[in-house]
Parts: sequence; structure tokens; C-alpha cells
Amino acid sequence: MSKTTPEQNKALVLEAFDTLFNRRDYAAAERFWSDRYIQHSAHIAPSRDGLFKLIRSLPNTLRYENQLIVAEGDYVIAHGRFSGTGRAAAWVAADIVRIQDEATKAQSLSGLPMFGDRFPA
Repeated sequence: MSKTTPEQNKALVLEAFDTLFNRRDYAAAERFWSDRYIQHSAHIAPSRDGLFKLIRSLPNTLRYENQLIVAEGDYVIAHGRFSGTGRAAAWVAADIVRIQDEATKAQSLSGLPMFGDRFPA
């Protein structure tokens, strides 16, 4: 597995958030959100498609502004404001992101895939 620094991970998350939330470049955002992405929010439909569908449903005025970003190892926490949602008040959220390479079958000590019931092709 490749090893990245916390600074590289923070930069990656900020680029991903800007790509999806501010620029709304869904094709480019696919490289940040795997098609096997797991959404843990009770307010967003599961999968990358659920997240993208939510963003598509919001006004074009949506903006993400990061206020604080911290990283340790492969975890990044981004705390920021989502404004321009069409609601009276902005959403303030802390998103926890884990940066990791997906293990291949040969790399998996358990013999199990990281997502679902099969390994990627």
C-alpha cells in the first residue's frame, strides 16, 4: 500500500470537496469517491450515487468553506460550512474521511474484500 502524509491527505480531501461541492464536476469527483463508497449519514442515501444525487438536488449556489482540517495517519476530519443550500441557515458539518488503498485479494490477510462480497477486478 502507498503511504501518504497527513498533509497530503488533507490536501486530497480539500480537493475532493472543492471538486464535488463547489465545482460540481461529477466526472472528476468519481476519482475521489469510489463506486463502492459507503455513506454513513442517516440523512443521505447510501453509496456515491446517493451523495451525488443529494448534491444535484441542491441549488447551484451551494458552497463548501473549510474552517478546520486535521489529520492523523489515514484519517482526516474536515469541519466546515455548507452555504447556499436554499435553507435559512447554512449546514455546519464535521466529515470524517479515511484515506486508504483498497486491498487486493492477495493483500487481504482475512481473505475478505474491504467492500461487499468480491474483490475489484
